[in-house]
Amino acid sequence: MRTPIIAGNWKMYKTPQEAVAFVQATKADLLKLAAAERVVCPPYVALPAVKAALDGTDIAVGAQDVHWEEEGAFTSQVAPGMLEGLVTYVIIGHSETRAYQGVTDEMVNKKAKAALKHGLRPIIAVGESLEINEAGDTEAFVGNQIRAAFDGIPASDLAHIVVAYEPIWAIGTGKSASGEQANAIIGSIRAILAGLYGQEHADAMRIQYGGSVKPGNMAEFMSQPHIDGALVGGASLQPDSFIDLVRIAIEAKGLS
Repeated sequence: MRTPIIAGNWKMYKTPQEAVAFVQATKADLLKLAAAERVVCPPYVALPAVKAALDGTDIAVGAQDVHWEEEGAFTSQVAPGMLEGLVTYVIIGHSETRAYQGVTDEMVNKKAKAALKHGLRPIIAVGESLEINEAGDTEAFVGNQIRAAFDGIPASDLAHIVVAYEPIWAIGTGKSASGEQANAIIGSIRAILAGLYGQEHADAMRIQYGGSVKPGNMAEFMSQPHIDGALVGGASLQPDSFIDLVRIAIEAKGLS
């Protein structure tokens, strides 16, 4: 069975002090929930302090983005080598970076390759707008995102990559896809990966759902066969809520 992975994307929340306080409040409980992989993705400025607070544990730290160049005149950006040894995961292609920072499918591919080169594990986010969803074009649109993101990435790297399906219309809106809807799209993503790399590789790939995930609907998503975890925004910001999300994921997969 694929190990569930629950990642908290803190976006532009929590000072370094608040981030460390969160870790201190959750660490003991999260360490008991080792049947799932637990990842926290603080803002860049909090990464060193959070990494230090989690040293010696199996709770992973992730960054929220990365540039593809090794260095250069890219004001405000962070190179992959700057994250090496500091984080395990990096979120790439989140819809907010696509919308507000002009990140394209081509950039997602370059970022993923750069991350892998430096031993970082990409969480590649894909997802459609409400207009695309209502037009019935979700599978085609998300499929194109997947093909672009994985272009030129060898099968040997797949074990280090996680995919997150996040319908844009469900992020921060309080709306979410149903478990069955999310499972169907994630199943189509797995089918595309099977076409690219073969069924064995596709079956091993972990694919999360994201978009207004909370403890109240977590079991609905995690009970689906294709959904291997969640990339969570708002509900990951409160200690009790994040602990509940991990616990529910483990229970829904029958791992407790």
